[in-house]
Amino acid sequence: MSWQLNFLGTGAAHAVELGSSAVVLERDGRPSLLVDCGPDTLDRYLAAYGEVPSALYVTHTHMDHVAGMERLFFRLWFDEALRGRTKVYLHAALLPWLQGRVADYPGALAEGGVNYWEAFRLVPCTRGFWHEGLWFDVFPTRHHVQGTSFGVALRGSFVFTGDTRPVPEALAIHAAQGERVAHDCGVVGNPSHTGVDDLEREYPAEVRERMTLYHYGSVAEGETLVSRGYRIARPGDRVLLPDPHPVRPTAG
Repeated sequence: MSWQLNFLGTGAAHAVELGSSAVVLERDGRPSLLVDCGPDTLDRYLAAYGEVPSALYVTHTHMDHVAGMERLFFRLWFDEALRGRTKVYLHAALLPWLQGRVADYPGALAEGGVNYWEAFRLVPCTRGFWHEGLWFDVFPTRHHVQGTSFGVALRGSFVFTGDTRPVPEALAIHAAQGERVAHDCGVVGNPSHTGVDDLEREYPAEVRERMTLYHYGSVAEGETLVSRGYRIARPGDRVLLPDPHPVRPTAG
């Protein structure tokens, strides 16, 4: 069995030429889980796979990560074969924010009679979630207000941080078994995002060597990261992953 991360887009919110940051976990060449759905993500997903996503994980509710959910709603609702089938996984703390961002406009359809979430299969979680027989860990990250952003990890295979400052306490747990790490990083950090100097201060070399960086600010900025010795993701890049460890979550 083969596993890959397909980077549909890799840019910061203003880096439109790089696409909204989003990845797809592929299992034997087929899409398993989309992570985030920004304004252009659905188009990129359809171009890659010719079908709508069957499952989506939402890291946080900034519009460059969820704005595409409105178009996804319409694609699902107006196809009875798809309606209610796409799972949306997210930390339960994000549900009020996502409701306000994408689901609470008066009248999902002008004709009325439709609740936004009827087009999806909503699966709130806290510690993590089961998907296709595997347990995915969910962990808090450091992006704006505490408790409003969450990364995702598949034991033994990968960690996707979402937008964040460095989270060494999380990677000490979730990247301790050789996992590939997709990490937010620009050339210069700020109070909500990681910079390359932050990586070098907060993470040991062994973890940095397993990182692929995304959410940088421009093509030129990405090349600067490469010149500093880092691997970056470019739109359409696929990163080969180790096979996951099917470990059950601990009680708690």
